[in-house]
Amino acid sequence: MENNLPLKGNSENFFSNWWNEFSLRAKLLAIATLVVSLLMTGITFFALSSIQRDAGMNDTRYARDLGLLLSGNVTELVARNQERELFNVAEKFWRSSRNIRYIFFTDPEGIVQLGIPISATPSSSESEFQLRKKLQLPQELKKRPQFPLVRQHLTPQGQVTDVFVALLFKGKYVGNLALGVTPNKNALASAALTREITIAVFISIWVLVIIGAIFNAQTITRPIRELVSGVREIAKGNFKSRIDLPMSGELGELLNGFNNMASQLEDYDAANIEELKAAQVKQQSLIATMADGAILLDEKGKIVLVNPTARRLFRWEGRKIETKDLIEELPELIANDLHPQMISLLNNISDSNEIRCSTDEPSRTLRIVLQSVRDSSGSNLKGIAITVQDLTREVELNAAQRRFISNVSHELRTPLFNIKSYVETLYDLDEKLPHKQKMEFLEVANSETDRLTRLVNDVLDLSKLETSSNVQFDEIDISPAIEQTLKNYRLNAKDKNVEIIQELEENMQLTRGNWDLSLQVLDNLVGNALKFTKSGGKILLRAYTWPDVCVGSLIPENKDAPACDIISPLPRIRVEISDTGCGISEEGQSKIFDRFYRIENDVHTEAGTGLGLSIVREILEKHSSKIRMISAPGIGTTFWFDLPLAKNDADEFLIESERVRRKWDMQLEDNSI
Repeated sequence: MENNLPLKGNSENFFSNWWNEFSLRAKLLAIATLVVSLLMTGITFFALSSIQRDAGMNDTRYARDLGLLLSGNVTELVARNQERELFNVAEKFWRSSRNIRYIFFTDPEGIVQLGIPISATPSSSESEFQLRKKLQLPQELKKRPQFPLVRQHLTPQGQVTDVFVALLFKGKYVGNLALGVTPNKNALASAALTREITIAVFISIWVLVIIGAIFNAQTITRPIRELVSGVREIAKGNFKSRIDLPMSGELGELLNGFNNMASQLEDYDAANIEELKAAQVKQQSLIATMADGAILLDEKGKIVLVNPTARRLFRWEGRKIETKDLIEELPELIANDLHPQMISLLNNISDSNEIRCSTDEPSRTLRIVLQSVRDSSGSNLKGIAITVQDLTREVELNAAQRRFISNVSHELRTPLFNIKSYVETLYDLDEKLPHKQKMEFLEVANSETDRLTRLVNDVLDLSKLETSSNVQFDEIDISPAIEQTLKNYRLNAKDKNVEIIQELEENMQLTRGNWDLSLQVLDNLVGNALKFTKSGGKILLRAYTWPDVCVGSLIPENKDAPACDIISPLPRIRVEISDTGCGISEEGQSKIFDRFYRIENDVHTEAGTGLGLSIVREILEKHSSKIRMISAPGIGTTFWFDLPLAKNDADEFLIESERVRRKWDMQLEDNSI
């Protein structure tokens, strides 16, 4: 049985392949022919069976009626034993119809008393015409004598219908009548003719249905063939393909839908080219403007696409590096770290890898992420997408933060240790120390407490500026703020032998800002200037109205006027803080406003928190302004910023612009610039 299973499977595959080889039209014709044939065969069989059944029922009904008719005429004769009259009646009945095969009369026990055509004309002797033969009667006849019994049997001469009628006379069972009837020839001929006509009619109908099925199949398959051809043209990209068939109904809707679809595809194809170009431009623009470097490789590790950031990071500007091997184009240190990861992706060992590496010139820390690009099945490698992130800034910030934590820890530990030492000394030797020494100890403790307070305040101020979104701005006069700041530092400057000079414009307009935050900006900038200015140096504080056009543009013939660094839409108040201190190197200038960066590490002077200028930058950004600087080592440093006027008037601005022009003319004449 197991050996038969493969044969069965092979035969099923054979018939399946054989059936699939036929076209749709042939399949429809075959199915229609099979269905019509089965339907017509069933209808014909049912019709012939009905005709045959009706013919049999007619024969049975005819034989039963003859039996009942004869029994009605002879029952009384049988009951009264009038044999001669019984014979005459039976003979006349026999001769009246050619369809009567036999007539038997029996007594209640089934003994045949008279039979035609077996018996002759009865004579005077009773034994001469009586047959002593017992007829086997059906049992049902005795059980139900009031109903005649009809059955049929076949003989060499044909079918015979047997009718058995119980003879009842005045409720008494007197005998039986057995009648044999052959089918009516006319009825048989009529039934045969009806059967032949029925077969002919059904064959005609079958042929017509097959012809109709073939016609319908042709009608259905032609639009389908045209539709298949049109779909193939659409698949080839020929969106101008149309189907021109005058069809109605569902097929007509299908063909119209195809034509509409083809028209829409044609319009979409025309517009899609422009959209694809626009999308390509957008994609290229997006890749080009990415902050991270992006590199796309093919399945062999060759460069396909590089964005400007990656070109800048690896110094590929102006070079044609597409189609080249990536490893060969990278710096040696990066190539050595990246090569094993590339091999892992190209050999399908892994789908993604990540490395961190560094370069020497310039010094950078890079994070390189490699991700394989596969097809929809996920089995075939199509390329490798590489993202390059410059972590140099992050590494520097982390290092600065670590330095800041270290500095803060040291700054906290040193004053706390000093405070604790002096307080313990006062506590233990209170009575032994002279009053003057006690005051010195308390002064040191107070100074160290102030030092701690400044550190904590700087951290809290920076945190508050970062978290607060709303700052209350009012109309303020910047002159009193400058004077108050200078007053706070004059004693320290005098002790350090540093001269502080202020140049404030008379009747300066009010600015829009926050008084406390403005004081903090001035305090930090003046404090830094004093900290890094040696004995005998100078600090200059200036404040004046700065117009919305460059001063140099007001004096076209002046080539010595400074270049504009910013053009503000309306006049502003400019504040400058200059010193003759140690100055800041170019490298320090790029980091001076960063958090946790301390210029003290470079100039080896007094320690600070590294947050002062970061706080200044945050405050001025809240004022929609920006801190700027210029510095030269060994010469000095100048910081400046602008504050918006509380009220700006066009006429006043023109007057102020003219005043500035005259001031520049006077300065040029005095050669003071």
